[in-house]
Amino acid sequence: MFGLFKKKVGEPIEFGSTEDAFGYACRNLENRMLLEAVIPALVEERRGTGPEGEQLFLVRLANREGGRLVEVCTLKESFRSPGVGDLVGFRVVKIEPELPEPFDLLGFIACRLQPVYVPGRGWRIAESFVPDNIKPTLRM
Repeated sequence: MFGLFKKKVGEPIEFGSTEDAFGYACRNLENRMLLEAVIPALVEERRGTGPEGEQLFLVRLANREGGRLVEVCTLKESFRSPGVGDLVGFRVVKIEPELPEPFDLLGFIACRLQPVYVPGRGWRIAESFVPDNIKPTLRM
């Protein structure tokens, strides 16, 4: 009875490369754009530094069409950032469906993901890019 509501966790699926992991995310996972969702993305290129010190990147967000290119950033308080070819977690902050792409989606790179997916749990996190002074959102 005590394990009745426990989520079933499958065996971890390990991938040989971040590209393979990204391909799996595109083909097999829903990756719905919801507020505060973390969507797997592949870093395509580094775009430099923004006016407030944030690191800018071009990433491909995982979706059923093979990915959506979006320019995103890390938070300015973060001292760490991903490299080109890394699998990262894009945290959705705001969705404006009435605006055209790329202005309809706002978010940031929250973490670097390992190329390991655990069914029922999600991607394993290799490194967080969220500064320690940022508190997680609490829902009641």
